[in-house]
Amino acid sequence: MDNIDLKGRDFLKLLDYTPQEINYLLDLSAALKAMKKAGQSTAWFTGRNVALIFEKTSTRTRCAFEVAAHDLGMGSTYLDPTGSQIGRKESVADTARVLAGMYEGIEYRGFGQKIVEELAQYADVPVWNGLTNEFHPTQMLADMLTIRECFGSEKGAHVTFYGDCRYNTANSLMVAGAKTGMHITLCAHPEYFPGEELTAQCRAIAEESGGSITFQTDPMKAAVGADVIYTDVWVSMGEPDEVWAKRIEDLAPYRVTRQIMDTAGEKAVFMHCLPAFHDKNTGIGREICGKFGLTEMEVTDEVFESSRSVVFREAENRMHTIKAVMAATLGIPDGAVR
Repeated sequence: MDNIDLKGRDFLKLLDYTPQEINYLLDLSAALKAMKKAGQSTAWFTGRNVALIFEKTSTRTRCAFEVAAHDLGMGSTYLDPTGSQIGRKESVADTARVLAGMYEGIEYRGFGQKIVEELAQYADVPVWNGLTNEFHPTQMLADMLTIRECFGSEKGAHVTFYGDCRYNTANSLMVAGAKTGMHITLCAHPEYFPGEELTAQCRAIAEESGGSITFQTDPMKAAVGADVIYTDVWVSMGEPDEVWAKRIEDLAPYRVTRQIMDTAGEKAVFMHCLPAFHDKNTGIGREICGKFGLTEMEVTDEVFESSRSVVFREAENRMHTIKAVMAATLGIPDGAVR
């Protein structure tokens, strides 16, 4: 494993990290996963505590941070949308300084990237981005670890993302691909392509790594040669219900189907950062079915439940990669990981 020191660093977006540092975090994630499977203790930070700020709720992110913190020997305090005064009665800067006096690290999952950046500016402990509107870096580490497990390496992998490409998952996928030499294809209605500034930045990085960023509007053409078919929900958390009708109309052609998977080829796997609307077994699923007559949205149930779907391995890897981020930025004892 590379001798890289990340102690004291924030983890806000992958743009802040070099390819070598990202590779180190992935190697560390794999090592920590193996240690957990073998029952080896990683309680290196006993007596320390972390604060978990969730302005947007989550199953995977909360559980991943809490289990990872516990495995590392730490306590954790979960602050839900009603459990913190951040941005309301107390400024982000004041919140950062208060929490930094009590905790050894702070996680933030919520809205604008500027909020987690401001937390990091004023906190003198590591701050970790659990998701913002713009970026989702912990998800990308989990995705790259999953791709590495499936194909041996993330470098050179061809990943096609279908759906709304303007927000955190697609943005971060472009960054991750550019940094590590993956070939990223974003397939959508042209209205849903990412911003020009970030696209240009990622393409410049990709020229150095051997990766590529391309856009496509034809779902079948985008699938040809793909190792990974990836999608996400069509309406992001916090968006109004009024956007559903237009989003469904615009993105229905980009639903991941068996035909798309077959076009990609037998080696291709399906990934989704979850939750997924692949059936009517959720409240929102039943609501959408009642309003629009849809039993599936961004992915068919056939694909989601198929043997080519690695979404639950991907979800588990959230915990292993988050553990790696926390351990690396808090400072792993020498010789603890071999």
